[in-house]
Amino acid sequence: MTKQIDFSKFSSIKIGPVVEVKLIDELIDQPEGSFLIGGANNILVSHKPPPLVMLSKVFEYIDLQEDLLTIGGAAKSGRIFSFCKKHNIRGFEYLSKLPGTLGGLIKMNAGMKEDEIFNALVKIKTVDGYISKEEIAYGYRFTDINTIVYEAVFKVSFGFDQEKLASFASMRQNQPSLPSAGSAFKNPKGDYAGRLIEAVGLKGYRKGEVSFSDIHANFLVNHGGASFEDATFLINLAKEKVLEKFQISLENEVIII
Repeated sequence: MTKQIDFSKFSSIKIGPVVEVKLIDELIDQPEGSFLIGGANNILVSHKPPPLVMLSKVFEYIDLQEDLLTIGGAAKSGRIFSFCKKHNIRGFEYLSKLPGTLGGLIKMNAGMKEDEIFNALVKIKTVDGYISKEEIAYGYRFTDINTIVYEAVFKVSFGFDQEKLASFASMRQNQPSLPSAGSAFKNPKGDYAGRLIEAVGLKGYRKGEVSFSDIHANFLVNHGGASFEDATFLINLAKEKVLEKFQISLENEVIII
């Protein structure tokens, strides 16, 4: 089964072509040479992407049994947040302001500040069965997972934290409202990508209909009808200028397909 997706409407940055995407509704190996998309919140799709696949609604489930929370890889962050709030579960408050699907959130160890999705993780389910957290290498916005995450199981702590929820909401107030793919670059150790981009004069810098936001320099924003070529031009320009001035190699957080 396939689904036709217009990435200029479906992706968070509203850039990309119309592509026929294969839906996965059972546990299989990821087709060789394909790229797995989730909610398309941190990706930039070219006009000639590799074959694309995504999990079907079969994997959108959320189940709470005593102190274990089991979530399907296609479950969206907003739904996970709402479920946790309703059931007084703590540790997922940041998902109120962090778009994505469970599989993508796990693969990049998503989070805000010290709150990361790996904090409460027990194990993930892949085509080869369950893999415990201890068997996975992970760190800041990084894991070594190279297979489809069909499911994740978390240890539950009760006591939804309203103060953290308010804190995460205030952190997002300085982020642009225009379509974007979230942070363009990962923060280098001991520094901030936004500060570096601003320091080389690229805050607000525009190419065609895309620019580095004048609200937060590490956000690449679409002013309407932006092109893949202009977006990648700005990404490469920032890398070149930051490397030249600070000898720091910026690492993409947005995934270019």
